[in-house]
Formats: sequence, C-alpha cells, structure tokens
Amino acid sequence: MADETPRPDEQEEALEAAAAREMRVGDDDTEEGQGPAVGAQGGEDAPAASDEAAAPAAEATPDEPDEEPGVVAAPEPEEADELDEPDEEPGVVAAPEPEEADELVEDEEVPRARPAIPGMDLEVDIVEEGSDPLAEREAEEAAAAAAAAEEDAEDQPIAEVTIDLAAGARYAATGKRKTAVARVILRPGTGAYTINGRALDQFFPRATLQRTIRQPLETVGYADRMDVVARMHGGGVSAQAGALRHGISRALLEASPNLRGELKRRGFLTRDARAKERKKAGLKKARKRPQFSKR
Repeated sequence: MADETPRPDEQEEALEAAAAREMRVGDDDTEEGQGPAVGAQGGEDAPAASDEAAAPAAEATPDEPDEEPGVVAAPEPEEADELDEPDEEPGVVAAPEPEEADELVEDEEVPRARPAIPGMDLEVDIVEEGSDPLAEREAEEAAAAAAAAEEDAEDQPIAEVTIDLAAGARYAATGKRKTAVARVILRPGTGAYTINGRALDQFFPRATLQRTIRQPLETVGYADRMDVVARMHGGGVSAQAGALRHGISRALLEASPNLRGELKRRGFLTRDARAKERKKAGLKKARKRPQFSKR
C-alpha cells in the first residue's frame, strides 16, 4: 500500500494558499465597512487607521469667520432694491404714468398757437437813394389809366360814320394773309356772313376767329346793317380769318374814306406780312440743323 503522507513542499504550498485566501477575505470586509477582519495579520491595526482618517476630515472643515466689528453686512436682494429707490426731492414733480399722460393730452383740446413775430406779415420795401417812390407810383398809375382808356376807346365804335346804304350799294375789296386770299363784297343787310356759300359759324367754328372777323364792322357800328359775302382760297383757317378781316376793312374804306385814320390806328388796314420762314440749304427746316456727331 502506498504512503499517502504529503510531501514537505506540498504542505508549504497549501499553508501559503490558505494565508493568501484569509488576507483577501479580510481586505474585502474592510472595504465594505463591516469592521476589521479577524486574522493573524491585521486585527489590531485597523481601529487605529480609522481614527487617523477621521481626524483630517474634521480639520478640513473651516470654521465660519466671526463678523468683524464696524462692518455692515450686505443687504438681501429685496432689501437692496428697496434701498436703491431714490427719495423724492422737494419741489420736483414726478412724471405722470403713461395712462395719466394720455388723459392729460386728451383734456387739452385747444391747440397751442405759435408766438407771432412782430412785422412778419410786412413786405420788404427798399427805396433807392435819390428816388421818389411816390412819383414812380403815380407814373405807373397814370400809364395803367392811359392803357385802360385806349382799350375802352378801341372797344367803342367810331363816331360820325356815314356810309351810303342805298339799295344797290356794293363795296368790294381784297384781303390777304400769308397765302390766303379773300375777295369781299359789302352790301346793305342784317349782318349776315356768307363765305364760299356757307355761314360764318360753319366755315369758322372757332369763336376766337369769329370775333376777329367781326371786329371791323363792330368798330364802325354797322355790324347789324351790312352783309358780308366773300370767296376765299389758300392758306389755313387762321390765315383765312386774317385775310377776311383785312378785306372787310378795305371794303369799309371804299365805302367811307374818312375811316382811314381810325382803321389804320387799330391795325385793320395793315397787311400782316408774317409768314413761314423758308427752308435753307443744308438745314432740315428754316433754322433746324442736323444733329452734330463728334465721332
């Protein structure tokens, strides 16, 4: 039968393994807070280690500093807001709230008038040295009165006009204006106008031209006592009206030579020489030039 007694080296290995296991179990119990492990190596040293760890923790907590004498503690947030509000100064009126301001504006219905500057409505009147403003004003008034008198005299008919209005009386003349030619015959009648077989308002629809044609007979005072018969050609509407007035004026001069002075002064006998200016060579029109091009 074989000898089962263990060898010395196997016994030493078994003892070392058991000691290592007991040391590992003791370390786990200490970390979990179950007290110091009971063993041969660390049973008495564990309480001393725990007391040394607690002492530094107590020293680490600083004591609260005592309040120094003469130092006022900072107020709390609410107390600080109350202290920051300024006291109302005497004699200063606080501004009204927005709603109160609106009510004040609504109550003021009367608009505020701007202060008027004395003399702001006066015109600047500068008088040159050595001039008489009163004399200049009198001269202007006299010139205006003379012009008004001339206009009134032109509007008034010529006095002491005697034209023979016999039954067979005929007074013929020719009037011209630009390229228009009017052959006119005056005869006793009711003031009718016949131009190329048509009435005056049909041949000249424009009221301004009609008034121009009637001026000679109205001036001598025979607008309702003589008829006008005319044949016209050439020119435009305005030129034909001027030619017709010129022909009527010349026919009145044939009826009464004494009317020459008054008719001449009012411009009825003057041949209007105004015409369209002829085109020049090298120009587009009478004075219009081609556009200049620098390049």
